[in-house]
Amino acid sequence: MGAATSPSKSEATAQRRWLSGLWRLAPASMLWAIGAPLIAGVLLVLQAWFLAHTLDQAIRLSIPPAELWTGMVTIAGLIACRAILLWSGDYAASHASEQIKQQLRHQFFAQLMTRGPAWSKQTPAGSLAVAILDQVQAFDGYLQRFLPATIAAVFLPLAFALVVLPVDWVVALLFLITAPLIPLFMALIGLRAEAANQKHQQVLSRLSGVFADRIKGLFTLSLLGRTQDEVESVRSASQQLSKTTMKVLRIAFLSSAVLELFAALGVAGVAVYIGLSYLGMLGSHFSGYTLQHGLFCLLLAPEVYNPLRQMAASYHDRATAKAAVNGLQQLYSQLPPLSPEMPLMTTSPVVQRYPATQSPQVLHASRFAVQTPNGRDLLLPCDLALYRNEPVALMGASGAGKTTILETLVGLRPNASGQVAHYFDKNQFVLIGQQPFMALGSIADFLRLACPTATTAHMWQALEQAQAADFVRLLPDGLDTVLGTRGHGISGGQAHRLALARLFLTDPTLILLDEPTAYLDGQTRDQVLAAILRFAQGRALLIATHDEAVAAQLPHRWLLDQQQLYVFSNEAQA
Repeated sequence: MGAATSPSKSEATAQRRWLSGLWRLAPASMLWAIGAPLIAGVLLVLQAWFLAHTLDQAIRLSIPPAELWTGMVTIAGLIACRAILLWSGDYAASHASEQIKQQLRHQFFAQLMTRGPAWSKQTPAGSLAVAILDQVQAFDGYLQRFLPATIAAVFLPLAFALVVLPVDWVVALLFLITAPLIPLFMALIGLRAEAANQKHQQVLSRLSGVFADRIKGLFTLSLLGRTQDEVESVRSASQQLSKTTMKVLRIAFLSSAVLELFAALGVAGVAVYIGLSYLGMLGSHFSGYTLQHGLFCLLLAPEVYNPLRQMAASYHDRATAKAAVNGLQQLYSQLPPLSPEMPLMTTSPVVQRYPATQSPQVLHASRFAVQTPNGRDLLLPCDLALYRNEPVALMGASGAGKTTILETLVGLRPNASGQVAHYFDKNQFVLIGQQPFMALGSIADFLRLACPTATTAHMWQALEQAQAADFVRLLPDGLDTVLGTRGHGISGGQAHRLALARLFLTDPTLILLDEPTAYLDGQTRDQVLAAILRFAQGRALLIATHDEAVAAQLPHRWLLDQQQLYVFSNEAQA
């Protein structure tokens, strides 16, 4: 994955709007997460007033504690209510964050699957995994902490200042002057934090991509004697990640120091003013306030700055989220819609699906054209169709585009023009490529990926049809033999036959095979092809092959030559 670039102004604006609109994916929970601190702030004003009033009666008026039970119970009740409100708000924010992240991961994964292997192969698997897991996880702090704290920081300090205004206009003025200094200086520091977080996300994505690719090619690197060099490469990328992480932490600690400094200065200013007023050092105009008035202002002073401190403390969460949004947009080119009901807009192929029928036609393409990702024509516009019981051999020179055509017909790649109509359910096709993917696990696990309910007898029968039973019996543990990644431990022809065995465990309407007999000798090839043709009875079959002997056994032939598709009938040629 290449180095990420800074977004343009229009892109940055769109990203901010998308990020600020994430709450719409879980509106009920997020509204309560935002509203609960505001309601708790209202109760805090009442709590401070009752507490100041009770202390004034106990200290200045010397009222015995036995007569103050009503006020103390009221204060305790308000404290309990605030605690419940704040807890419920935190819980709602956590629940909303998990719900939103789950929806985003589903949408990004659906976009990944819809775009198909032609797109996903262009990006390291590690970077795709980081995008869906880590970069979506980066929204957690923004949703749980920053968004509720920002709303509280906008309304609560102003509300507290207005409440204090009738009590002491000087204290209210101090609140209004000093409170905005915290977000002002945090914004200045936040510009640096945002840049550091973007670099951190880039380095993390790059390290994940490098590590995943090296693990994937570990066997090849070991054969070439490049293991130690790649270890040094991963170590260098890891050290770079450590440096960027420490830079982000330094900025975070600096922001914490700044917000604590200004909050402390604001509270100290209010305390000094009230103390000098009580001592009569500010003149007669600033004296005469009761103890209740002074205590009320002092109790509210820290709370005026507390929402701002919470917002500033979580400001780096916003920077992290913005960097994640930028990374996701650069990877996927577009961000998913912020409505659960809206479909995900992607560059998906033009494929139309119709109800499955028993009619002969299974697939029909009109004005169908195929191009490489860089725009080179592989197939000029043409019409073609696949029918039940009419197998077709797709032939052409190496690199002509046979594999691309197979993947495009079933929607794994976007077609350049035209429409493809499928007359079967979307899961009723099988495509086996030239290099079947084999995950780490036993042969039985590999076969059960096609049919989880397959019994041992069914698996041996499928292996017999694929001419794979003999070599599986010779393996140390038979069906329980564990294969390495990408089928390490068996030959290419054996891997192909295991993949064909999975075919015989399915019930598809359309079968597409890419060079299924490329690694087989003549006798085994004929046996495997005969089994495939028997299995394909009542189904549509398309085989891409270079082997003239294979094509001769199929009734129809498509020849791809010079971006044109020519249709022949073997019976007519004979």
